[in-house]
Amino acid sequence: MPHNKRFADIGPHNAPKLYVKVANAIVASIRGGTYRPGDRLPPERELAEEFDVSRATIREAMIALEIRGIAEARRGSGIYITEAPPQDSAPQEPDIGPFEVTEARRLVEGESAALAAAIITDEEIARLAALLRELAANTDNDAGEQADRNFHITIAEATGNAALASVVETLWDMRYKSPMCREMFDRARDAGVQPRHDDHLAIFSALQARDPKAARKAMHNHLDRVIASILEATETDAVERARSEAASKRKEVARRSAI
Repeated sequence: MPHNKRFADIGPHNAPKLYVKVANAIVASIRGGTYRPGDRLPPERELAEEFDVSRATIREAMIALEIRGIAEARRGSGIYITEAPPQDSAPQEPDIGPFEVTEARRLVEGESAALAAAIITDEEIARLAALLRELAANTDNDAGEQADRNFHITIAEATGNAALASVVETLWDMRYKSPMCREMFDRARDAGVQPRHDDHLAIFSALQARDPKAARKAMHNHLDRVIASILEATETDAVERARSEAASKRKEVARRSAI
């Protein structure tokens, strides 16, 4: 198959801001008359093929358009253009999305959990146990979210590597500093997605057993489910719920998770 997609010349080094390029290309199409207010944008599958990007990237691009007031999601129906962007409006500043942040967390926190499992102290285990109880008691409020953050940062601190702990804390802070992350995580929470106590219990059990391989796997499994829950919570296209599409997404996540 010839590789002649619209963004085929964009190298991997540009990937973190790829959804912004997609959003701006759609804005250009609106200005050019391809789409008008009231029009429904093509399904995510078609847009992903057109731009030669993942559907997660398209999802972030669509929400970027919503944040800019240019588009509106109608659950089970799709994305509709609400108004034409001003001709003199500047492109949106690049912003890191939740899929990238969570993928980075998966890579860093997986190794962090493995290292921590080898050297974690009884005092740190006790601290994690207390945070686990706090998380279980506050699954649907801000206290639970703070306990979730503290649980992960405590694991990073248990590695004894200040640089590693700082990286994990920075990745968590991106959830709050990035408008895109805030928007998508807020949507997930509004849809009922909460921190999974059983996921955290599996991580804790592996750490308590001082089993690095199990700790890494438990952390990977947990963050894989975070990505899946964001995808589900931000769903807008009815066709996305087709079984074949779900299998395709699982295959993509599995491929990236194998790294």
